[in-house]
Amino acid sequence: MFARRHPFLFFILIFSAICAGSVIALSLIFSSDRDVVHGDKVGIIEVTGMISTSREIVADIKRFRENESIKAIVLRVDSPGGGVGPSQEIFRELRKTVVEKKVYTSMGSVAASGGYYIAAATDGIIANPGTITGSIGVIMGYTNIKEIMDKIGLVPVVVKSGKFKDIGSPVREMSDAERNLLQELVDRIHSQFVNDVAEGRNIEIDKMKTLADGRVYTGDMAMEAGLVDRLGNLEDAVEWAGREAGIEGKIQTIYSRKEKFTILEYLLGASLSELFEESMRSKISGGFIYSPDPAS
Repeated sequence: MFARRHPFLFFILIFSAICAGSVIALSLIFSSDRDVVHGDKVGIIEVTGMISTSREIVADIKRFRENESIKAIVLRVDSPGGGVGPSQEIFRELRKTVVEKKVYTSMGSVAASGGYYIAAATDGIIANPGTITGSIGVIMGYTNIKEIMDKIGLVPVVVKSGKFKDIGSPVREMSDAERNLLQELVDRIHSQFVNDVAEGRNIEIDKMKTLADGRVYTGDMAMEAGLVDRLGNLEDAVEWAGREAGIEGKIQTIYSRKEKFTILEYLLGASLSELFEESMRSKISGGFIYSPDPAS
């Protein structure tokens, strides 16, 4: 009766129900749990791009560590480095994990600076011959625009609580005292970097210091220097990890879930704030970084 009396409204209701059902079905498909692979397996955690946050990676490491069906973990690194804090947090979580499970690193096109830092926390590293790695060091940089300010007649006015509060200001020259203070901080963070990778790689501190002068290495050069154990691709790393963990026969793999928005969330706009936060995080990730280039 309702359909006969209000055909247009009935059509809208049916069409809306079909659209809603399609969206929910697609959302379930694309956000389904990929942990349903049965049997012993190797978990793969991907670290790509700048390391600006550690939350998702640390969560993935912990989840794989606590999953009894995952016998080994492969960290797939394709990163030029990133923030000091996030890199150290990932390094620490990996060091806690290698006590319980085998963890190996597969290097992609680049695994430098912070990318090498986290790789050094694992049981072994495998790289391609042409992988760009190394760059073990710390860098801080900014652009000084004092001369431009002088030319256009702008005079900055600063009120501060201490003489170092505006250290690194781009609108004035840096004093010797400020440069010495920043150099001390860079040296301290670099020392932490060297000590951690030396421990992770079981290399003497003195030898690591000679390798940690900021230079980059190809994968084969890194293996000659003791920074990498083997040459090979991701499949080789999975095979290595699986056999070391005692898996026999064909090795099954499972990738960590990406905690990104689902189609349903996208259509409803639920994750717009997350997208905005991620965008802003990438813009303001300055300061001290483990990266070959402060502008990267």
